[in-house]
Amino acid sequence: MRFRFDSEKAREVLRKHGVTLEGAQEIFDQAYIVDRKSDDPEQFRAIGWSGGRSCALIFEIRKDSDGEFYHLITAWRATNQEEEAYGQQI
Repeated sequence: MRFRFDSEKAREVLRKHGVTLEGAQEIFDQAYIVDRKSDDPEQFRAIGWSGGRSCALIFEIRKDSDGEFYHLITAWRATNQEEEAYGQQI
């Protein structure tokens, strides 16, 4: 699985939400749930664990000459509702 993100946006996410996009990639290393966040553009939300805490991450699946990659948009500490959804499905 390949990941990319905008470095300026990553700094903003860290400042605003206290979560790094680089660290949030850990969500995909263990059990996580995914749902569709929006249709245009097609974006998904993943909920899982990163840095010892539950987090949510918005991403898009994009393609380049090497194939598919996940473009990370933003991340935050999971809300109580997101934690509950994760707990019910995992």
